[in-house]
Amino acid sequence: MLLVTDLHKNYRTAGGTVDAVAGVSFRVPQGSVFGILGASGCGKTTLLRAIAGLEVPERGEIRIGDTVVTSSAERVHVAPDRRGVALVFQSYAIWPHLSVFENAAFPLRVRGVADERVKAEVERVLESVALADIAERPATSLSGGQQQRLALARAFVSRPRILLLDEPLSNLDAKLRERMRVELKRLQREHDVTTVFVTHDQAEGLSLADSVAVMRAGKLLQVGSPREIYEAPANQAVAEFIGTINLIEAQATGEKSSAGACLFRSELGALAVVCEHQPAANEAVMLGVRPEKFKVIDKPATAGGNTFAGIAGGVMYYGDHQEVFMTTAGRNLIATVPSAVPLESGQSVTFSVDAADIRVIPPYP
Repeated sequence: MLLVTDLHKNYRTAGGTVDAVAGVSFRVPQGSVFGILGASGCGKTTLLRAIAGLEVPERGEIRIGDTVVTSSAERVHVAPDRRGVALVFQSYAIWPHLSVFENAAFPLRVRGVADERVKAEVERVLESVALADIAERPATSLSGGQQQRLALARAFVSRPRILLLDEPLSNLDAKLRERMRVELKRLQREHDVTTVFVTHDQAEGLSLADSVAVMRAGKLLQVGSPREIYEAPANQAVAEFIGTINLIEAQATGEKSSAGACLFRSELGALAVVCEHQPAANEAVMLGVRPEKFKVIDKPATAGGNTFAGIAGGVMYYGDHQEVFMTTAGRNLIATVPSAVPLESGQSVTFSVDAADIRVIPPYP
């Protein structure tokens, strides 16, 4: 288990003090995966380095299991090599002059572990990452995916209490990155190690993590399951960072439909929205619709509410789906529809969206 409480870390620059981590708190249960998502410069790598013990925060506490490894109040800062933490860097940091076996064995060698145990432990982890048959190969001969698996093997060999991953898949091409997500999840479960990783890749964060935190300007904007983060973003910053979303300006009418949905006036026309709380009449809000929530209507005359017509300004075909860039009521919207739906650029098209698939998006924090 990892517990981070009210962590603060700042840096002095020529322009003043920068709050890289500003009051961050979260908990990672034993054996689970926690993903920290954010754009470059948001503080996510600084946070990871603080957990590893490579940065000393000005305030806050970090607890691994029952052990306090960082505490400003108690003036505790346990050295990185005594935390039971393994950190896999973005560059993998593979030693080019060592073999695959010796790269994996390195953490045990520096601790003076007996050769017999080194052999057993390294063979165990190389088998789990499918590198056992090339154990004697020079590390310089490895592909990008093999280097990534070797970096993980070197982390797993010391049986860490916490595994930290800094942009673990960013150096791989798109196809290999997809395969390695599955592999990384399998290895994490097989070794049952509590894992924290940072990334700017939304697909990576949503697919790998049990819980996700979105970070901006040193603060966590929202923490929740991948589904919660995507389906119910806490504010506009989270909504815009996670996936693609259509944002629509609207004003509440203060009334409800016969089905109990809140009614809004919007730049697209009248919209019914399933709301948790009824906004006040004339209150300005931002509504959000994910592209895949739109549906193509074959017979507009028979369609119900939340229906609007437009022109397909562009259609991008991806095989299993297509993205439609639609212009309606002077607004540009993006819709994701099945590839079986015949659409062409310049075509008139009518879309609808269910009231339950529209979200009221709180403003920027």
